Amino acid sequence: MTLVSYVVTATLPDEPLTREYIGWLVGGHIQQVMAGGAIRAEVVRITDPAIPWRVQTRYVFETAAALERYIKEFAPALRAEGLAKCGARVSFVREVGELVFGAVEEV
Repeated sequence: MTLVSYVVTATLPDEPLTREYIGWLVGGHIQQVMAGGAIRAEVVRITDPAIPWRVQTRYVFETAAALERYIKEFAPALRAEGLAKCGARVSFVREVGELVFGAVEEV
């Protein structure tokens, strides 16, 4: 089974909107994407370079079919919600890839 990586990078205009966007992600959006089929998620605030302000949300899906289902059935409403929240002030880049390696260190 090949896991699928789905990465959304948001470029934001300023620090206040960056904080608001992260709050929106962790306040429910990520949970909705996981309800739509993602099996793992993480949010990374890009700090180097610090400007432009960017946030990457990284999701893992079990299969390409699971991602396709998410994109067709769940993504349109969630993307519309994000646009309503942030409008044209945010630009998004979405990338899909094959997860070649992933490791988690037990704490």
